[in-house]
Amino acid sequence: MRKVRRTLRWSGSGGFTLAEVLIAALISAFVVTAALQLFIDQSETHLVQAGITDMQQNGRAAIDELSARIRQAGYMLPLSVEALQSWNSNPDTIAVAFLSEPACTASLSVAMAGTASELRCEDSDIGCFQSDSWAYIYDPINETGEYFFITGLDASSGRIYHTTPLSTPYAAKAQLYVIDYFKYYVDKSDTLHPLFMMQKDGGDPVVYADNIGDLQFEYVYPDGSVRDTISLSRYIRQVNLDVMVQTADKDLWAEEYRHDTLSTKVKIRNLGL
Repeated sequence: MRKVRRTLRWSGSGGFTLAEVLIAALISAFVVTAALQLFIDQSETHLVQAGITDMQQNGRAAIDELSARIRQAGYMLPLSVEALQSWNSNPDTIAVAFLSEPACTASLSVAMAGTASELRCEDSDIGCFQSDSWAYIYDPINETGEYFFITGLDASSGRIYHTTPLSTPYAAKAQLYVIDYFKYYVDKSDTLHPLFMMQKDGGDPVVYADNIGDLQFEYVYPDGSVRDTISLSRYIRQVNLDVMVQTADKDLWAEEYRHDTLSTKVKIRNLGL
C-alpha cells in the first residue's frame, strides 16, 4: 500500500492571514494598554506617597520645633518675664521665652540718671551683648523689668546705649539679660497652602514648615485643670499640642487634600510655684 505524504504549509506564500494579524494586533494592544495602565498607577501611587511623606516631614518638623522650645520655657528667667504667652486665635499662637545660651548677663554699676541714659556696666563683661538686638533689664527689688533695643555699645568702657527711653530709670545692681523669645503661628494668607511661621526676638517672621493648617494648644495647671489660655505662665505644668498638616497637592484619586494630625504633650521643667 502506497503511503501519501502530506506537507503542512502556511497559506499563501508563507505569510499570515489578515485575521491572524488582527488577532495579534489586538492582543498586543491589550498587553500595551495593561502595561501602560500599570505604569500610570505606579506613578500615581509614587506621587501620592511622596506627597504623604512630605506632609509627615512638615508636621514632624513643626511639632519637634515647638516641643523643643516649649521644653525650654522659663529657663533662668527673672520673675517679671512671662515664659509662655498664648493667643486662642484658632489657629492658636504661642510665644516662648528663656535665657539665651551661652548665658549673657550683666548688671548696672551706676544708677541711671534718666530713662534715656546709657547703661553703665563697668563691673561686667558686656562683650556678649550685640548692637541692633534686644535685651532685658530687670529690677530684682521690685521684680519688674522690660525689653529694650540695644542701638550701640562700648565693651571697653562697659556702656550700652539705647535710643528709646525706658519706663523708669533703673538703680544700680539692676540686671541685664539676653533672652530668646520665639513666637509661632499659622499664616493663612494662602488659604490652600498655610504656613507655619516662626518669629525670633521681634525680628521678621520666617517660614519654618509648609502646609500646616492648624495649631491647637492646651495648658495643664497644677490642679490638673486644662485651659485654652494662660493666666500666669509660672503655674503651667504641661502643654498639650496638636499640629494639623496637609499635603501640598490634592490627591490624584479623591481630588482633595490629605490631612493628618500630630499630637504630643510637653512637660514644663523650668517653671515652679
